[in-house]
Amino acid sequence: MSPRSQPRPSTPRPSTPRPSTPSTPPSGTPAPTAPEGKRRRGLLSLPPPALAFLVLVVVVGVLVAVTQLAPKSTPLAQAVALAPADTQRYSFTDWSAVRDRLGVTGTNRAALKTLLDDGYDADLTSESGLTEAAPLLLHSFGWSPLTAEWEVLAQSEEGVVDIVRVESGTEDDVYAGLADDLEAAGYTAPSDRTQGVWVGGDDVLAALEDSTGLEGSSQLAHVALDEQAGLVLASDNREYLADALDAADAAAGSDTQGVTDVVSALDDAGDPLSVSLLTGDQACTELSMAQADSSDQATADGLVADAGGVDPLTGWAMATMDGSGSGTDPTDVLVAMGFTDSDTAEANARSRTTLASGDAPGQGGSFTDRFNVEETAVDDDVATLLLSPVDGTFFSDVSTGPVLFAACR
Repeated sequence: MSPRSQPRPSTPRPSTPRPSTPSTPPSGTPAPTAPEGKRRRGLLSLPPPALAFLVLVVVVGVLVAVTQLAPKSTPLAQAVALAPADTQRYSFTDWSAVRDRLGVTGTNRAALKTLLDDGYDADLTSESGLTEAAPLLLHSFGWSPLTAEWEVLAQSEEGVVDIVRVESGTEDDVYAGLADDLEAAGYTAPSDRTQGVWVGGDDVLAALEDSTGLEGSSQLAHVALDEQAGLVLASDNREYLADALDAADAAAGSDTQGVTDVVSALDDAGDPLSVSLLTGDQACTELSMAQADSSDQATADGLVADAGGVDPLTGWAMATMDGSGSGTDPTDVLVAMGFTDSDTAEANARSRTTLASGDAPGQGGSFTDRFNVEETAVDDDVATLLLSPVDGTFFSDVSTGPVLFAACR
């Protein structure tokens, strides 16, 4: 999942003869004073109120500078930074923002059902790996999408891990309680109960499902707690989970320029609720016509050529954005595509906008049956398309347009 510079050698100063101290004047003779114009002045010569005010001004100035210069730490940026560095597909859900949009409050089973049902209807939960097991999580462990801040399902060739931000809030015993629940469910504790991997396995998970009558998820075979970072991690691969926990502690994340570029583009555009994010290599695999029949591939080749051609992506993301609506009102979809340079991004913004108004071979019908292109923009090496889905169109359908998002042609 995911050297310090040597201390600077000190440079000896040349010794300087210490000036002789004048002899003490005879008793009754006033000590000489420096001329008025040469008296030493400094901070300590200021009156205490003025000194305090000056210090306050300096501190405020430093804080303002730090705030302006420091990069934003949005939920999406946090999630990507905490995922293993070899992640190729990120599936992100901002559960806190989804609950706010849907107006869901409470932590009981009724509230969870409302969140899952309304979230499904609004197509805001399709990227989550928790929805099927959410009732079991609430029943057996006391947390669920009702209390999670955000979630990212990180997938690579080596394994899959679900990373969830579960804040302790004002309760100091949240993670201690999670540890107790895991132990009661049959998981084997690490040496530090709130900071390590709890080993379960298929048998433990099956027994938990049998005893509760609730459906679990293969990802819950092993669970890791990271109380210091406020994270719960889960995976069906024990070794990969341990590596993911180390990576989350390091918070190194992906250093792939295309990934970081498209994340910044989404965050700059607003508040992404649900995101599907791919590296350039993964986009090449997923967003291609390779699995379409020969007729559709030939049609796609013609459409791409007529549009001016497309270039490989360095990163790709599609997000449902929290716009002006509320509840299950339709949300806009923003597509961010990273390229090697700004000229390539400009050219692809034009060609892909043209493709977005044409046929959708491999899917059937046309892209205009699924969405309207509201806006096209380019910022440096990232091109974005703002789409307004037609009523009844699901995020997963819009995101599988291989001709429009073709990456390796």
